Amino acid sequence: MTTHGDHDGAVESATAVAPMPGTPAGARPTGLPETSGRPGTPPARYAVGMFGTSIPINMFTAFMAYFYIVELGMDGRAYAAVMGVYAVIDAIDNPVYGYLSDRTRSRWGRRRPWMILAAPILAISFILFFSPPTGLEGTTLIVWFAVFTVLTGTSDSLVNANYGALLPELFPNERRRAVANSLRQGFQLVAMIISVALTPMITTAIGYSRTAMIFGAVAAVVIIFCALGAREDPRALSAEQPRLLDSLRVIVANRKFWLIAVTSGLYSAGMALVIAAVAFFVKYTLRLPEGNATYLLATVIGISAMCLLLWTRLVRRYGPEPIWRIALIVLALALASMSLANSLATAIVCGALVGLGYSGVMATMDLIVARLLDEDTARTGVRREGMFLSAFGFFNRLNAFVKSLGFLAVAALFGFHSGDDTGTRPDEAARFLLSTFPFVLVTCAAILSRFVRFDRGAAAEIVPTGTIDGPAGAEVAEAAAVHDPNTGARVSDDDPPAAPRQAGEPPRA
Repeated sequence: MTTHGDHDGAVESATAVAPMPGTPAGARPTGLPETSGRPGTPPARYAVGMFGTSIPINMFTAFMAYFYIVELGMDGRAYAAVMGVYAVIDAIDNPVYGYLSDRTRSRWGRRRPWMILAAPILAISFILFFSPPTGLEGTTLIVWFAVFTVLTGTSDSLVNANYGALLPELFPNERRRAVANSLRQGFQLVAMIISVALTPMITTAIGYSRTAMIFGAVAAVVIIFCALGAREDPRALSAEQPRLLDSLRVIVANRKFWLIAVTSGLYSAGMALVIAAVAFFVKYTLRLPEGNATYLLATVIGISAMCLLLWTRLVRRYGPEPIWRIALIVLALALASMSLANSLATAIVCGALVGLGYSGVMATMDLIVARLLDEDTARTGVRREGMFLSAFGFFNRLNAFVKSLGFLAVAALFGFHSGDDTGTRPDEAARFLLSTFPFVLVTCAAILSRFVRFDRGAAAEIVPTGTIDGPAGAEVAEAAAVHDPNTGARVSDDDPPAAPRQAGEPPRA
Protein backbone atom coordinates (compact mmCIF):
# COMPACT_ATOMS: atom_id res chain seq x y z
CA MET A 1 0.00 0.00 0.00
CA THR A 2 1.50 3.29 -1.11
CA THR A 3 -0.03 6.64 -0.26
CA HIS A 4 1.21 10.14 -0.79
CA GLY A 5 1.35 12.74 1.93
CA ASP A 6 -1.23 15.24 0.67
CA HIS A 7 -2.43 15.84 4.21
CA ASP A 8 0.87 15.17 5.94
CA GLY A 9 2.09 18.68 5.19
CA ALA A 10 -0.69 20.05 7.40
CA VAL A 11 0.00 17.56 10.15
CA GLU A 12 3.73 18.23 10.01
CA SER A 13 3.21 21.96 10.27
CA ALA A 14 1.08 21.28 13.32
CA THR A 15 3.14 18.73 15.16
CA ALA A 16 6.72 19.62 14.31
CA VAL A 17 6.39 23.28 15.21
CA ALA A 18 5.02 22.77 18.69
CA PRO A 19 5.39 25.80 20.96
CA MET A 20 7.40 25.46 24.10
CA PRO A 21 5.50 25.20 27.37
CA GLY A 22 4.44 28.68 28.34
CA THR A 23 4.69 30.07 24.80
CA PRO A 24 1.69 32.28 23.93
CA ALA A 25 -0.96 30.61 21.81
CA GLY A 26 -0.23 30.90 18.12
CA ALA A 27 3.48 31.57 18.59
CA ARG A 28 6.02 29.52 16.71
CA PRO A 29 9.14 28.11 18.33
CA THR A 30 12.50 29.62 17.52
CA GLY A 31 14.32 28.08 14.55
CA LEU A 32 11.29 26.43 12.95
CA PRO A 33 10.12 28.69 10.13
CA GLU A 34 6.95 28.46 8.16
CA THR A 35 6.97 25.82 5.45
CA SER A 36 5.09 25.47 2.24
CA GLY A 37 3.21 22.32 1.47
CA ARG A 38 5.55 19.63 0.24
CA PRO A 39 4.77 16.15 -1.10
CA GLY A 40 5.30 13.43 1.45
CA THR A 41 7.59 10.44 1.08
CA PRO A 42 5.67 7.37 -0.14
CA PRO A 43 5.71 4.88 2.76
CA ALA A 44 6.81 2.03 0.49
CA ARG A 45 9.78 4.04 -0.84
CA TYR A 46 10.98 4.62 2.71
CA ALA A 47 10.08 1.13 3.92
CA VAL A 48 12.08 -0.71 1.24
CA GLY A 49 15.21 0.73 2.85
CA MET A 50 14.72 -1.77 5.65
CA PHE A 51 15.26 -4.56 3.13
CA GLY A 52 18.59 -3.03 2.18
CA THR A 53 19.77 -2.51 5.75
CA SER A 54 18.57 -5.95 6.89
CA ILE A 55 19.81 -8.32 4.22
CA PRO A 56 23.55 -8.04 5.00
CA ILE A 57 23.36 -7.51 8.76
CA ASN A 58 20.99 -10.43 9.30
CA MET A 59 23.38 -12.84 7.59
CA PHE A 60 26.23 -11.19 9.49
CA THR A 61 24.70 -11.62 12.95
CA ALA A 62 23.09 -15.00 12.27
CA PHE A 63 26.07 -16.82 10.78
CA MET A 64 29.19 -15.01 11.95
CA ALA A 65 29.63 -17.36 14.92
CA TYR A 66 28.89 -20.51 12.96
CA PHE A 67 31.09 -19.50 10.02
CA TYR A 68 34.17 -18.63 12.09
CA ILE A 69 33.80 -21.16 14.93
CA VAL A 70 32.50 -24.23 13.09
CA GLU A 71 33.55 -23.68 9.47
CA LEU A 72 36.96 -22.03 10.11
CA GLY A 73 37.72 -23.53 13.53
CA MET A 74 38.28 -20.30 15.49
CA ASP A 75 38.14 -20.77 19.27
CA GLY A 76 34.80 -19.71 20.77
CA ARG A 77 36.62 -17.87 23.56
CA ALA A 78 38.43 -15.72 21.00
CA TYR A 79 35.06 -15.06 19.37
CA ALA A 80 33.62 -13.97 22.73
CA ALA A 81 36.59 -11.69 23.43
CA VAL A 82 36.35 -9.96 20.05
CA MET A 83 32.59 -9.57 20.38
CA GLY A 84 33.01 -8.02 23.81
CA VAL A 85 35.36 -5.36 22.43
CA TYR A 86 33.21 -4.89 19.34
CA ALA A 87 30.13 -4.34 21.51
CA VAL A 88 31.81 -1.42 23.26
CA ILE A 89 32.98 0.16 19.98
CA ASP A 90 29.63 -0.40 18.32
CA ALA A 91 27.75 1.09 21.27
CA ILE A 92 29.94 4.20 21.35
CA ASP A 93 29.79 4.95 17.63
CA ASN A 94 25.97 5.11 17.63
CA PRO A 95 25.66 8.34 19.65
CA VAL A 96 28.50 9.88 17.63
CA TYR A 97 26.74 9.14 14.34
CA GLY A 98 23.42 10.35 15.70
CA TYR A 99 24.95 13.63 16.86
CA LEU A 100 26.63 14.21 13.49
CA SER A 101 23.38 13.44 11.69
CA ASP A 102 21.30 15.84 13.80
CA ARG A 103 23.78 18.67 13.20
CA THR A 104 24.29 18.07 9.48
CA ARG A 105 23.04 20.87 7.26
CA SER A 106 23.33 20.31 3.51
CA ARG A 107 21.33 20.92 0.36
CA TRP A 108 20.65 17.17 0.30
CA GLY A 109 19.26 17.08 3.84
CA ARG A 110 20.53 15.78 7.17
CA ARG A 111 20.15 12.01 6.84
CA ARG A 112 20.43 11.17 3.15
CA PRO A 113 24.13 12.04 2.61
CA TRP A 114 25.20 9.74 5.42
CA MET A 115 23.13 6.84 4.11
CA ILE A 116 24.57 7.22 0.61
CA LEU A 117 28.11 7.41 2.00
CA ALA A 118 27.76 4.41 4.31
CA ALA A 119 25.99 2.02 1.90
CA PRO A 120 29.05 1.00 -0.20
CA ILE A 121 31.27 0.82 2.91
CA LEU A 122 28.80 -1.60 4.49
CA ALA A 123 28.67 -3.74 1.34
CA ILE A 124 32.46 -3.99 0.93
CA SER A 125 33.26 -4.73 4.59
CA PHE A 126 30.46 -7.33 4.74
CA ILE A 127 31.78 -9.12 1.66
CA LEU A 128 35.35 -9.18 3.03
CA PHE A 129 34.11 -10.49 6.38
CA PHE A 130 32.85 -13.64 4.67
CA SER A 131 35.83 -13.83 2.28
CA PRO A 132 38.94 -14.39 4.43
CA PRO A 133 42.04 -15.44 2.47
CA THR A 134 42.59 -19.17 2.26
CA GLY A 135 44.91 -20.51 4.92
CA LEU A 136 44.23 -17.96 7.66
CA GLU A 137 44.31 -19.54 11.10
CA GLY A 138 45.16 -18.74 14.69
CA THR A 139 45.99 -15.10 15.40
CA THR A 140 45.73 -13.93 11.79
CA LEU A 141 42.23 -15.37 11.51
CA ILE A 142 41.20 -13.63 14.74
CA VAL A 143 42.61 -10.30 13.50
CA TRP A 144 40.74 -10.60 10.19
CA PHE A 145 37.56 -11.46 12.08
CA ALA A 146 38.01 -8.50 14.44
CA VAL A 147 38.78 -5.88 11.76
CA PHE A 148 35.84 -6.70 9.50
CA THR A 149 33.46 -7.29 12.39
CA VAL A 150 34.08 -3.70 13.49
CA LEU A 151 33.94 -2.23 9.96
CA THR A 152 30.71 -4.05 9.09
CA GLY A 153 29.11 -3.15 12.39
CA THR A 154 30.08 0.52 12.39
CA SER A 155 28.98 1.10 8.78
CA ASP A 156 25.67 -0.57 9.61
CA SER A 157 25.35 1.79 12.60
CA LEU A 158 25.92 4.79 10.34
CA VAL A 159 23.20 3.66 7.94
CA ASN A 160 20.66 2.87 10.63
CA ALA A 161 21.30 5.95 12.78
CA ASN A 162 20.06 7.98 9.81
CA TYR A 163 17.46 5.60 8.40
CA GLY A 164 15.73 5.15 11.74
CA ALA A 165 15.74 8.90 12.45
CA LEU A 166 13.69 9.48 9.28
CA LEU A 167 10.60 7.58 10.51
CA PRO A 168 9.17 10.17 12.95
CA GLU A 169 10.19 13.05 10.68
CA LEU A 170 8.70 11.71 7.45
CA PHE A 171 5.51 10.37 9.07
CA PRO A 172 4.40 12.57 11.97
CA ASN A 173 0.82 11.29 11.81
CA GLU A 174 0.69 8.18 13.99
CA ARG A 175 -1.70 6.21 11.80
CA ARG A 176 0.38 6.77 8.68
CA ARG A 177 3.51 6.08 10.71
CA ALA A 178 2.04 2.71 11.71
CA VAL A 179 1.50 1.91 8.02
CA ALA A 180 5.06 2.89 7.13
CA ASN A 181 6.44 0.90 10.04
CA SER A 182 4.36 -2.15 9.14
CA LEU A 183 5.62 -1.98 5.55
CA ARG A 184 9.25 -1.68 6.60
CA GLN A 185 8.93 -4.57 9.04
CA GLY A 186 7.44 -6.58 6.20
CA PHE A 187 10.46 -5.77 4.06
CA GLN A 188 12.68 -6.74 6.97
CA LEU A 189 10.97 -10.14 7.23
CA VAL A 190 11.42 -10.69 3.48
CA ALA A 191 15.10 -9.88 3.94
CA MET A 192 15.29 -12.31 6.85
CA ILE A 193 13.71 -15.10 4.80
CA ILE A 194 16.45 -14.62 2.20
CA SER A 195 19.44 -13.79 4.38
CA VAL A 196 18.67 -16.01 7.37
CA ALA A 197 16.24 -18.80 6.47
CA LEU A 198 17.58 -19.52 2.97
CA THR A 199 21.24 -18.79 3.66
CA PRO A 200 22.14 -22.36 4.76
CA MET A 201 20.88 -23.67 1.42
CA ILE A 202 22.40 -20.83 -0.61
CA THR A 203 25.82 -21.10 1.03
CA THR A 204 25.79 -24.86 0.56
CA ALA A 205 25.33 -24.28 -3.16
CA ILE A 206 27.63 -21.30 -3.84
CA GLY A 207 29.58 -20.69 -0.61
CA TYR A 208 29.60 -17.87 1.94
CA SER A 209 31.76 -15.50 -0.08
CA ARG A 210 29.60 -15.44 -3.21
CA THR A 211 26.45 -15.22 -1.11
CA ALA A 212 27.88 -12.16 0.65
CA MET A 213 28.78 -10.55 -2.69
CA ILE A 214 25.19 -10.83 -3.90
CA PHE A 215 23.65 -9.65 -0.63
CA GLY A 216 26.12 -6.78 -0.28
CA ALA A 217 25.51 -5.44 -3.79
CA VAL A 218 21.73 -5.62 -3.39
CA ALA A 219 21.94 -3.86 -0.01
CA ALA A 220 23.95 -0.92 -1.35
CA VAL A 221 21.59 -0.36 -4.29
CA VAL A 222 18.43 -0.52 -2.16
CA ILE A 223 19.77 1.77 0.60
CA ILE A 224 20.77 4.42 -1.94
CA PHE A 225 17.39 4.09 -3.70
CA CYS A 226 15.61 4.67 -0.38
CA ALA A 227 17.80 7.65 0.53
CA LEU A 228 17.25 9.37 -2.82
CA GLY A 229 13.48 9.09 -2.39
CA ALA A 230 13.27 10.41 1.19
CA ARG A 231 11.83 13.95 1.30
CA GLU A 232 13.23 15.39 4.49
CA ASP A 233 11.48 18.25 6.27
CA PRO A 234 13.20 21.45 5.03
CA ARG A 235 12.40 23.20 8.32
CA ALA A 236 14.83 20.92 10.10
CA LEU A 237 17.69 22.49 8.13
CA SER A 238 16.98 25.92 9.59
CA ALA A 239 16.07 24.68 13.05
CA GLU A 240 18.42 25.16 15.98
CA GLN A 241 21.25 22.63 15.97
CA PRO A 242 21.07 20.41 19.05
CA ARG A 243 24.01 20.85 21.40
CA LEU A 244 25.81 17.70 22.44
CA LEU A 245 25.87 18.25 26.19
CA ASP A 246 22.32 19.60 26.26
CA SER A 247 21.08 16.60 24.29
CA LEU A 248 22.93 14.17 26.52
CA ARG A 249 21.45 15.80 29.61
CA VAL A 250 17.93 15.63 28.20
CA ILE A 251 18.31 11.99 27.19
CA VAL A 252 19.96 10.82 30.41
CA ALA A 253 17.36 12.62 32.54
CA ASN A 254 14.47 10.99 30.70
CA ARG A 255 13.20 8.06 32.78
CA LYS A 256 11.19 6.61 29.90
CA PHE A 257 14.29 6.55 27.72
CA TRP A 258 16.06 4.25 30.21
CA LEU A 259 13.07 1.93 30.53
CA ILE A 260 12.52 1.64 26.78
CA ALA A 261 16.23 1.39 25.96
CA VAL A 262 16.94 -1.42 28.41
CA THR A 263 13.76 -3.25 27.39
CA SER A 264 14.67 -2.95 23.72
CA GLY A 265 18.26 -4.01 24.38
CA LEU A 266 17.22 -7.14 26.29
CA TYR A 267 14.71 -8.16 23.62
CA SER A 268 17.20 -7.45 20.82
CA ALA A 269 19.93 -9.46 22.52
CA GLY A 270 17.60 -12.38 23.14
CA MET A 271 16.47 -12.62 19.52
CA ALA A 272 19.99 -12.10 18.17
CA LEU A 273 21.13 -15.05 20.25
CA VAL A 274 18.19 -17.17 19.09
CA ILE A 275 18.96 -16.56 15.41
CA ALA A 276 22.68 -17.20 15.93
CA ALA A 277 21.97 -20.42 17.85
CA VAL A 278 19.59 -22.09 15.36
CA ALA A 279 22.38 -23.64 13.28
CA PHE A 280 24.05 -24.98 16.46
CA PHE A 281 20.70 -26.33 17.71
CA VAL A 282 19.97 -28.18 14.46
CA LYS A 283 23.46 -29.64 14.24
CA TYR A 284 24.12 -30.61 17.86
CA THR A 285 20.72 -30.99 19.55
CA LEU A 286 18.58 -32.35 16.74
CA ARG A 287 21.61 -34.02 15.08
CA LEU A 288 20.47 -33.06 11.60
CA PRO A 289 22.39 -31.66 8.60
CA GLU A 290 22.99 -27.90 8.66
CA GLY A 291 20.55 -27.27 5.81
CA ASN A 292 17.62 -28.22 8.05
CA ALA A 293 18.13 -24.94 9.88
CA THR A 294 16.33 -23.37 6.91
CA TYR A 295 13.03 -25.03 7.87
CA LEU A 296 13.14 -23.78 11.44
CA LEU A 297 14.24 -20.27 10.51
CA ALA A 298 11.68 -20.09 7.70
CA THR A 299 8.95 -21.03 10.18
CA VAL A 300 9.88 -18.28 12.64
CA ILE A 301 10.19 -15.64 9.93
CA GLY A 302 7.23 -16.82 7.86
CA ILE A 303 4.85 -16.82 10.83
CA SER A 304 6.18 -13.38 11.77
CA ALA A 305 5.33 -12.09 8.30
CA MET A 306 1.85 -13.62 8.31
CA CYS A 307 1.01 -12.22 11.75
CA LEU A 308 2.35 -8.71 11.10
CA LEU A 309 -0.96 -7.43 9.68
CA LEU A 310 -2.86 -8.81 12.68
CA TRP A 311 -0.56 -7.08 15.16
CA THR A 312 -0.70 -3.84 13.14
CA ARG A 313 -4.51 -3.83 13.28
CA LEU A 314 -4.39 -4.38 17.03
CA VAL A 315 -1.92 -1.50 17.36
CA ARG A 316 -4.17 0.84 15.40
CA ARG A 317 -7.15 -0.07 17.56
CA TYR A 318 -5.61 -0.20 21.03
CA GLY A 319 -2.38 1.76 20.67
CA PRO A 320 1.18 0.38 20.66
CA GLU A 321 1.80 0.22 24.43
CA PRO A 322 -0.56 -2.60 25.54
CA ILE A 323 0.12 -4.63 22.40
CA TRP A 324 3.87 -4.24 22.94
CA ARG A 325 3.60 -5.70 26.44
CA ILE A 326 1.44 -8.61 25.30
CA ALA A 327 3.83 -9.44 22.45
CA LEU A 328 6.82 -9.57 24.80
CA ILE A 329 4.99 -11.99 27.09
CA VAL A 330 4.03 -14.21 24.15
CA LEU A 331 7.63 -14.21 22.94
CA ALA A 332 9.03 -15.11 26.36
CA LEU A 333 6.64 -18.06 26.72
CA ALA A 334 7.44 -19.23 23.19
CA LEU A 335 11.18 -19.20 23.91
CA ALA A 336 10.56 -21.27 27.04
CA SER A 337 8.70 -23.83 24.92
CA MET A 338 11.78 -24.27 22.70
CA SER A 339 13.48 -26.10 25.58
CA LEU A 340 10.95 -28.92 25.07
CA ALA A 341 11.68 -29.41 21.35
CA ASN A 342 13.39 -32.71 20.63
CA SER A 343 12.69 -33.17 16.91
CA LEU A 344 12.47 -30.95 13.86
CA ALA A 345 8.65 -31.19 13.93
CA THR A 346 8.32 -30.05 17.55
CA ALA A 347 10.96 -27.37 16.99
CA ILE A 348 8.92 -26.02 14.07
CA VAL A 349 5.76 -25.86 16.22
CA CYS A 350 7.61 -23.99 18.96
CA GLY A 351 9.28 -21.82 16.33
CA ALA A 352 5.84 -20.79 15.05
CA LEU A 353 5.02 -19.49 18.55
CA VAL A 354 8.32 -17.60 18.60
CA GLY A 355 7.38 -16.05 15.25
CA LEU A 356 4.02 -14.93 16.65
CA GLY A 357 5.62 -13.08 19.57
CA TYR A 358 8.49 -11.75 17.47
CA SER A 359 6.06 -10.26 14.95
CA GLY A 360 4.19 -8.42 17.71
CA VAL A 361 7.32 -6.82 19.10
CA MET A 362 8.45 -5.82 15.60
CA ALA A 363 5.10 -4.13 14.98
CA THR A 364 5.30 -2.06 18.16
CA MET A 365 8.89 -1.44 19.27
CA ASP A 366 9.69 1.37 16.84
CA LEU A 367 6.32 3.02 17.49
CA ILE A 368 7.06 3.14 21.21
CA VAL A 369 10.39 4.80 20.47
CA ALA A 370 8.74 7.24 18.03
CA ARG A 371 6.28 8.29 20.73
CA LEU A 372 9.16 9.20 22.98
CA LEU A 373 10.72 11.26 20.18
CA ASP A 374 7.43 13.05 19.58
CA GLU A 375 7.20 13.85 23.26
CA ASP A 376 10.73 15.27 23.39
CA THR A 377 10.23 17.43 20.30
CA ALA A 378 6.94 18.74 21.67
CA ARG A 379 8.45 19.64 25.04
CA THR A 380 11.70 21.18 23.82
CA GLY A 381 11.11 22.31 20.23
CA VAL A 382 14.45 20.70 19.25
CA ARG A 383 14.75 17.94 16.62
CA ARG A 384 17.25 15.37 17.91
CA GLU A 385 15.88 12.12 16.54
CA GLY A 386 19.37 10.99 15.56
CA MET A 387 20.79 11.43 19.05
CA PHE A 388 17.86 9.66 20.69
CA LEU A 389 17.84 6.75 18.25
CA SER A 390 21.59 6.39 18.50
CA ALA A 391 21.30 6.32 22.26
CA PHE A 392 18.80 3.50 21.85
CA GLY A 393 21.24 1.92 19.43
CA PHE A 394 23.85 2.00 22.19
CA PHE A 395 21.76 -0.49 24.13
CA ASN A 396 20.68 -2.54 21.13
CA ARG A 397 24.27 -2.88 19.96
CA LEU A 398 25.20 -4.29 23.32
CA ASN A 399 23.49 -7.48 22.15
CA ALA A 400 26.91 -8.41 20.76
CA PHE A 401 28.25 -8.24 24.31
CA VAL A 402 25.34 -10.35 25.58
CA LYS A 403 25.97 -12.88 22.79
CA SER A 404 29.58 -13.08 23.90
CA LEU A 405 28.37 -13.81 27.43
CA GLY A 406 26.22 -16.61 26.04
CA PHE A 407 29.17 -18.27 24.31
CA LEU A 408 31.36 -17.80 27.38
CA ALA A 409 28.61 -19.43 29.44
CA VAL A 410 28.42 -22.52 27.24
CA ALA A 411 32.21 -22.79 27.33
CA ALA A 412 32.19 -22.68 31.13
CA LEU A 413 29.07 -24.79 31.73
CA PHE A 414 29.28 -27.34 28.93
CA GLY A 415 32.90 -27.23 27.71
CA PHE A 416 31.85 -26.14 24.20
CA HIS A 417 34.74 -24.21 22.62
CA SER A 418 34.59 -24.75 18.85
CA GLY A 419 33.48 -27.13 16.14
CA ASP A 420 36.67 -29.12 16.82
CA ASP A 421 36.22 -29.06 20.61
CA THR A 422 32.52 -29.39 21.41
CA GLY A 423 32.84 -30.86 24.90
CA THR A 424 30.72 -33.78 26.10
CA ARG A 425 27.31 -32.05 26.01
CA PRO A 426 27.05 -29.99 22.83
CA ASP A 427 23.31 -30.73 22.62
CA GLU A 428 22.66 -29.07 25.99
CA ALA A 429 24.95 -26.19 25.10
CA ALA A 430 22.97 -25.47 21.92
CA ARG A 431 19.65 -25.70 23.79
CA PHE A 432 20.93 -23.22 26.39
CA LEU A 433 21.88 -20.76 23.64
CA LEU A 434 18.56 -21.11 21.80
CA SER A 435 16.08 -21.23 24.67
CA THR A 436 17.24 -20.75 28.27
CA PHE A 437 19.35 -17.61 28.03
CA PRO A 438 17.03 -15.79 25.54
CA PHE A 439 14.01 -16.65 27.72
CA VAL A 440 15.60 -14.95 30.72
CA LEU A 441 16.45 -11.85 28.65
CA VAL A 442 13.00 -11.44 27.08
CA THR A 443 11.24 -12.10 30.39
CA CYS A 444 13.18 -9.23 31.95
CA ALA A 445 12.17 -7.06 28.97
CA ALA A 446 8.50 -7.96 29.45
CA ILE A 447 8.66 -6.98 33.14
CA LEU A 448 10.31 -3.60 32.40
CA SER A 449 7.75 -2.79 29.68
CA ARG A 450 5.04 -2.65 32.36
CA PHE A 451 6.56 0.57 33.72
CA VAL A 452 6.45 2.51 30.42
CA ARG A 453 3.49 4.89 30.24
CA PHE A 454 2.68 7.68 27.78
CA ASP A 455 0.03 10.29 28.49
CA ARG A 456 -1.04 11.38 25.02
CA GLY A 457 -3.43 13.86 26.56
CA ALA A 458 -0.47 15.58 28.22
CA ALA A 459 1.35 15.62 24.90
CA ALA A 460 -1.66 17.30 23.36
CA GLU A 461 -1.50 19.98 26.05
CA ILE A 462 2.11 20.66 25.03
CA VAL A 463 1.02 20.83 21.37
CA PRO A 464 -2.22 22.85 21.77
CA THR A 465 -4.67 21.92 19.05
CA GLY A 466 -6.39 25.24 19.58
CA THR A 467 -3.60 27.04 17.76
CA ILE A 468 -4.30 25.08 14.59
CA ASP A 469 -7.39 25.71 12.50
CA GLY A 470 -9.30 23.37 10.25
CA PRO A 471 -8.38 19.82 9.28
CA ALA A 472 -4.84 20.11 10.62
CA GLY A 473 -6.17 20.55 14.16
CA ALA A 474 -8.28 17.44 13.77
CA GLU A 475 -5.25 15.54 12.49
CA VAL A 476 -3.26 16.52 15.56
CA ALA A 477 -6.06 15.33 17.81
CA GLU A 478 -6.16 12.10 15.85
CA ALA A 479 -2.39 11.67 16.11
CA ALA A 480 -2.67 12.15 19.88
CA ALA A 481 -5.09 9.17 20.09
CA VAL A 482 -5.26 6.81 23.07
CA HIS A 483 -6.27 9.80 25.26
CA ASP A 484 -8.67 12.48 24.03
CA PRO A 485 -6.80 15.81 24.17
CA ASN A 486 -9.85 17.63 25.60
CA THR A 487 -11.20 15.17 28.18
CA GLY A 488 -8.24 12.88 28.86
CA ALA A 489 -10.62 9.92 28.27
CA ARG A 490 -9.22 6.94 26.41
CA VAL A 491 -10.51 6.56 22.87
CA SER A 492 -9.82 4.11 20.08
CA ASP A 493 -8.47 5.06 16.69
CA ASP A 494 -11.91 4.33 15.28
CA ASP A 495 -13.51 7.18 17.25
CA PRO A 496 -13.65 10.59 15.58
CA PRO A 497 -11.40 13.20 17.18
CA ALA A 498 -13.08 15.71 19.49
CA ALA A 499 -13.42 19.28 18.36
CA PRO A 500 -10.19 21.18 19.08
CA ARG A 501 -10.14 23.49 22.08
CA GLN A 502 -9.84 27.11 21.13
CA ALA A 503 -6.85 29.20 22.17
CA GLY A 504 -7.29 30.48 25.71
CA GLU A 505 -10.23 28.18 26.45
CA PRO A 506 -9.81 26.32 29.77
CA PRO A 507 -9.61 22.50 29.78
CA ARG A 508 -13.02 20.91 29.44
CA ALA A 509 -14.38 18.83 32.27
